[in-house]
Amino acid sequence: MADLSKEYTAALFSLAMENGLVDEFKQELGEIKDLIDDDYILVLSSPALSLSMRLDMIDEAFGTMHEYVVSFMKLLCENGQISILPEAINEFFLLCHELENRVTAKIYYVKEPSEAQKARLEDKLSKMTGKKIDALYIEDSALIGGIKIELDDRIIDGSLSARLSNIKGVIGK
Repeated sequence: MADLSKEYTAALFSLAMENGLVDEFKQELGEIKDLIDDDYILVLSSPALSLSMRLDMIDEAFGTMHEYVVSFMKLLCENGQISILPEAINEFFLLCHELENRVTAKIYYVKEPSEAQKARLEDKLSKMTGKKIDALYIEDSALIGGIKIELDDRIIDGSLSARLSNIKGVIGK
């Protein structure tokens, strides 16, 4: 499903790039993401409604948006792939991040770092990746102490719970 989502999204992103519409599409897809939920996707996937009714629903809800964005949603609906819309929107945002040389870092903590600590950490991550960092700080009491960072496909685990688990693994052998 992820590969299919990437194919559809790559086509939409390419259209956006060719026409200088990346920012507009990003904004509109963000609005769509905020508006849709699983129930809406389920209705648009339902064979109980005719395809023309489902396409009319898309027009009615999103018809004021750029025609390419609306056509993208309709294409997914026509091809029975509307369920990948949330994933496709996330994929579009990832492509935008790549274009902007940005990466999102999820930083898990028990005790929230100070602003100065956050700035140092984000600066260090930026130097490490060569990209601008969009930091998302998430409280996680299971860490016991320290921090854990998810960055692209990497996990940097400096948490106390990970250290204790490593010690337990060494002692247990």
